[in-house]
Order: sequence, then structure tokens, then C-alpha cells
Amino acid sequence: MSLKDSLYKSLHKITRGNATMELEELCCYSYDATGKSFLPDAVVFPCSASEVSAILELASSEQIAVIPRGSGSGMTGGSLAVQGGIVMAMSRMNRIIEIDCDNLIARVEPGVVTGDFQKAVEQKGLFYPPDPASSAFCTLGGNLGECAGGPKAVKYGVTRDYVLGLEAVIPSGKIIHTGVRTAKGVAGYDLTRLIVGSEGTLAVVTQATLRLLPLPEAVKTMAVLFPTIDQAAQTVSAIIKASLVPRCVEFLDKASIECVRESFGFHIPADINAILIIEVDGSESLVAQDAEKIKKFCIDKGALQVIPAADAKEAAELWAARKALSASLFKIAPNKINEDIVVPINRIPEMVNRIQGIQKRTGLNIVSFGHAGDGNIHCNIMYHKQNPQESMLAESAMDELFAHTLDLGGTITGEHGVGITKMKYLPNEVGESEMAIMRGIKKVFDPDNILNPGKIFVC
Repeated sequence: MSLKDSLYKSLHKITRGNATMELEELCCYSYDATGKSFLPDAVVFPCSASEVSAILELASSEQIAVIPRGSGSGMTGGSLAVQGGIVMAMSRMNRIIEIDCDNLIARVEPGVVTGDFQKAVEQKGLFYPPDPASSAFCTLGGNLGECAGGPKAVKYGVTRDYVLGLEAVIPSGKIIHTGVRTAKGVAGYDLTRLIVGSEGTLAVVTQATLRLLPLPEAVKTMAVLFPTIDQAAQTVSAIIKASLVPRCVEFLDKASIECVRESFGFHIPADINAILIIEVDGSESLVAQDAEKIKKFCIDKGALQVIPAADAKEAAELWAARKALSASLFKIAPNKINEDIVVPINRIPEMVNRIQGIQKRTGLNIVSFGHAGDGNIHCNIMYHKQNPQESMLAESAMDELFAHTLDLGGTITGEHGVGITKMKYLPNEVGESEMAIMRGIKKVFDPDNILNPGKIFVC
């Protein structure tokens, strides 16, 4: 799909010069965290809903694809121009428009960096819980597109639980408003929740109204060291069953620990094969009480050591080690397939054992970590892409991983989305009737398949 000079001139005019067809700049917007690359025909940088509207109206009339893009940190290819077309980079729409402390809401544009937003609301004594590992650079618009979660989802839920309303532009160029600014609202279909998690295939979000919470009075973070991976997995399931509700229960296996061992601020004995990072929050008295309960519980379940963070600085260092993990995996192999399966919490131990079985069968390193408190395990299949045998084994490992996940009543993706990397697996989870409904919804929003085509399913 090539771009006519007249069309590019129109894009240049709409964005007041914030458009490019320079090859060097197109390359910068051709890839994401999958490592896959597709060159767009142009990149535009709108700064308002009216510019987004004009771009989409023009693209629809010319029948050319538009691909919304945040920071390009996605794991499934959702922001890639797989059919060419126009990448719409939302980086200029980066204003925090309002933080309403009385009603506990905020209005933001999609290009706001998630971590920056979290800091801004915390300065006002408020709290925005969704916290993906890439929060230092991912954007709220991308989080909305994929319905991102993060460690705190076990207690607080995921992105969709904090979106009250949206301003968005549909492919025709029409600007729509969904949802409310209030705690309740059931007037008509819930278009807000339909758009959140739709991976940029239905509409381009230009503004979001987000729900906030009061900032917890106290937080306590601890690292729990286990001799076996099975004991750690069993403990996660038992903690939730015992009605102890921490705000985070993160899980690292032996390979994960080795990748970031030097980043931890404490000694990890050689016989430690799994670590849980557990965090509780609330009032000072409740936090102290819950932390002590969890410590005793973990020791009773076989933990060899419970190491509490002495202060906020030590807690931040512990989370920094966890967030550095994904990039550190390349110490093991130059290529990885990063999957974010979810299973029911009580099936975590069995899923861990099945992952170990896949590793033994293929001989590949499979590194597991993630948000075990809600059953979300990030499985990283490490391999050498240049080795044809390893590439085949990696693909078969992925097939087997998803088959086991669905067999245990889980889902193939918890927060990364489907994009292009999981398209072939979606029918294994979603029935034919349900797929037909999804295609019908896409047709209503986007009859000409202009917006982010080639994602989730084939239209």
C-alpha cells in the first residue's frame, strides 16, 4: 500500500507539518517489543481530537490503513503496520488535563506516560493502581488498547476497572463520547469497556476519564525465598485461599533469579529456586498485622527466608530488579517468545509443572515469572532464531503451552493482547459464534477495515 503525494500533503497540512515519510523516521516506527518489523508508508503526530478526526476521515476516503501507536512497547505486534499505511503516533497528545481530588477522577490524553501519571496523582495523595512493568515508558493509550494490568491486579484489578469514560474517534472520523464521570452509570451498552482492550481496532482514544483511589497510608514489601518452584506455586494458591489479600504476589523462577541476581540488595543462597515478592497495603496497623500473618504463613509452607524491605527505598530497589527482568533474559539467548498466559489460581502449581515438562521435552530454557497473585504467568521461551531446529522447537513449545493453558481452564493472554502473534490461537479459546459477533462489531465500527487491520482476527 503506497501513499500518494497528494495524500501526504493533506496529512502534512492537517498536522501542521507533524508528518513524515523520511525512511529513517519510518524505520523508528516500524517495530515493537516483538522484534518484528513492518515499514509504514507515513507517520503522523496529531495533537488534538480534531486532527485525529481529519486524518481518519481522509484515510477512510482514500481506503488506506491507520495504525494507532503509543510507545511501541507492546508484546504482540498491535502497533505494527502489517499492511503498510499510516502510523498514528500519539506522543504529542500527552497532557494530564485534570486531576479532580474531590471526585477522585482524572482526565488524560493517550500519550501520557503511565509512570508520570502515577507520580502526578500520588503528589495529590491519590493512587492509580494499574502498573505494567513498562510503566516508566509505556503510555496510557497503549494500556487502554491492551487493557494492561500489572502486579497490583490481584487486589485492585486491571486498566478497564479504572476507565469511566472515553473520547474517541471512529474510522469515519466521527468523534464519540462514551461512559460517565460518576461512580455508577448504566445508560445503554457499555461502549467504554468494548473499546478498552480492543487493541486499536475499533477507535482511536483521544481522551480518557480515569477513576482514582486514595493513596494507601502504608505499604510493606517482602521477598520470600523458597527451595523449590512447586512450594512457591503452592504458597500462592494457599495465600489467596486463606483470604489474605496482598496487593501484589509476584513470582520468579530459578532462571529469572539468575538473570537479575546482582540487582537484588540481599544475598540469595544457591539452593533458592523461586522467589515471591509480596506486598500489602492499607493502614499502618493493618499492614503490620497482614505482613506478619503472611510471613508466618510462608514459613509454614516451606519458605526458607522472608526478607522485608526496610523502607520505601529498599522496596523500590526490589521492584527495580523485577522490572529489569524482561530485558535481562537476553543473557540466556538472543531471542525469546514472551507469552502471558493466565490460569485459575488453584491450577498454578500444575501449570508450573507442565511448563517444566515442556522445557524438558524441548531442551529450551523457559523462564517463568509474573503476577502469580492473579494466575498470570509470563513464560519466556528462549532460543536462537538462526538455528532452524531451535526455532521449530520454540514454536512447538508455544503450541503446547497454550494447549495446557486452555486445558486447565485458562486464557492465552492476560494483558499483552492478541495482536498478530496469537491470531492463530484465538479460535482455540473463542468459539465460532463468539468470533462471528466480534467480526460483526468490527464491521459496525469500521466497515472498510481501515483501523489497525490484520490484528486479532482476519476480517
